Amino acid sequence: MKYIGWLTCAIALALCVPYVLTGLNSEESMPWLNGWLVGPMLLVFFVPSMLSVGRLMDGASGSRPAREFRDAPIGIGTVVGMDRTGLTVNDAPQMDILLDVDTLDGQSFRGVARQLVDLSELALIRPGTVLPVRYRPGSTDGRVAIAADAPPEEMQDAMNRVRLAKGEITPKQLRIAENGFETRAVVLTSRPTGEIRGQHAVIAYTLRVTRPDGSTFDIEQAKPMPPSVVPHVQPGMVVRAQYLPHDESEVLVITPANA
Repeated sequence: MKYIGWLTCAIALALCVPYVLTGLNSEESMPWLNGWLVGPMLLVFFVPSMLSVGRLMDGASGSRPAREFRDAPIGIGTVVGMDRTGLTVNDAPQMDILLDVDTLDGQSFRGVARQLVDLSELALIRPGTVLPVRYRPGSTDGRVAIAADAPPEEMQDAMNRVRLAKGEITPKQLRIAENGFETRAVVLTSRPTGEIRGQHAVIAYTLRVTRPDGSTFDIEQAKPMPPSVVPHVQPGMVVRAQYLPHDESEVLVITPANA
């Protein structure tokens, strides 16, 4: 799209030359209303729109981030708000998504991701939604990009390391996430304790965890949980879990990276 825009720009500039010459040399009463007027019209009205759409499609079409963000580190963004920019491409509105971004080294900043959002996905992006984002270390403009190109494993690893940097999980819990045996567990009980740890309510829950040999063991835990995670840990639900086979004293519940 952007190449068509630049080609059209070149054609428009070429047409402007005879337009100006004709206007200067014509003896007509309205010399500037001549057949070459199409050149300035293309340059003023059509070319800017095409170049704008070209930049947008280069940065937000499909699942790839803009070129400047490709291979950039992944952080975790929590949606604060969202506004339309006024531009729409193929019925998809362009949105400025405001996020609080946490990085792998424990830093936090307010960022904005400009993104085309399908109408069917608008309801999914609301305050409190957690999204993986790519950011440029050292940049001060606050611009980020939704990391829709990253595989789920990379997103989950980023989530774990950000939580470690923020003190939400311990080094042991990170070891479990990286090296633990993955299994399934049934949530037997779940209730808030009334305690607040950090910014999240502490939830006490009981799991029945399946061992590799098919036997089970029960464990009671109390951990702070973001509001978006609580619905995933309700009585009767089957959840993915991890623990170290030689240490059944702690079990991690694996929730989606965007929960």
